Amino acid sequence: MPQPTEPRIAWALSGSGHYLKECVEIIRRLPNVDLFLSEAGAEVVRMYGYELAKLKEGMRVYRDNTASAVPVTFLYEGSYHTVVIAPASSNTIAKCVMGISDTLVTNIYAQAGKCRIPSIVYACDTAPALISEAPGREVWVYPRPIDLENVGRLAVFRDTKVALSIEELERALEQRLQCLSTSSS
Repeated sequence: MPQPTEPRIAWALSGSGHYLKECVEIIRRLPNVDLFLSEAGAEVVRMYGYELAKLKEGMRVYRDNTASAVPVTFLYEGSYHTVVIAPASSNTIAKCVMGISDTLVTNIYAQAGKCRIPSIVYACDTAPALISEAPGREVWVYPRPIDLENVGRLAVFRDTKVALSIEELERALEQRLQCLSTSSS
């Protein structure tokens, strides 16, 4: 695996389709993004009609196919200035909160924290009731209280910005990129 030559964004997709289309649109607009897919993330990408070959155009794509999540080593080498997990499933949020790093996505988050690389997490379960896109239609979902509590818990983690909407995700990315353009952090 070749190491990126300049620091990039490590964008991780988990097993959620909530605003996946909008997240993919943001990814395509940004320069210097590498994509990290958990097994569930790869399934969701296919379920929502995206071809992995087309997603690979212009970016590196890493899949969850090594037991030790080898691609996370790039975080230690200075290859990434920011980690984004968007959209983040309730399962991924819960694992991040509990310190469980058993997928590529949760391992990326854990290692980013250990390297003090800022993370932006777009949580899916942000309200007691919301409309979410399922393959081919929209559905009402009713996050459990524990899902909502975990989003709040993650929001207080060091070097973590939790976005509760696509607009907040875009603002957080703009702020991070602006910070990088004016400093070395």
